[in-house]
Amino acid sequence: MASRSLAVFDLDGTLADVRHRLHFLDGRRDWEAFFAAAPGDPPLAESVELALTAAGEHEIAYVTGRPEERCRRDTLRWLARHGLPDGPLLMRAGRDRRPARVTKPELLRGLARERTVAVVVDDDHQVCDAYEADGFTVVRAGWMTAEPALEKAQEDEGRT
Repeated sequence: MASRSLAVFDLDGTLADVRHRLHFLDGRRDWEAFFAAAPGDPPLAESVELALTAAGEHEIAYVTGRPEERCRRDTLRWLARHGLPDGPLLMRAGRDRRPARVTKPELLRGLARERTVAVVVDDDHQVCDAYEADGFTVVRAGWMTAEPALEKAQEDEGRT
């Protein structure tokens, strides 16, 4: 039986509402506290519904800029707690500080070498532009208000 195609979802700002922990990025950045607070992220209903609907036709996978060694266990628990489908979870290497627009498309291209990616859902406009430049079909998650602190963390500091 052939593998189903993938619908790939981002986490921070797409599936997970990170606004309650953005204060850790003000001034002197407290990355330990920022990531420690991630299990308390409320889900964003629009994307959870989209993921559950997409699961009827596709396998679900996740690509995130969260650092792997620090966040994998909490992220998997968060996905399960909010009823999201099991699937591959691709994460940034712990010391990788490249911009999200570089790191995440690289992770997605690796996944696409093994499987057909039908659609990818992300909130970061620079990441979405990079995905589209690589030929992927993109849904731009606009249901969480754009947050400058999150964009700076994703693009300038390579942290999420």
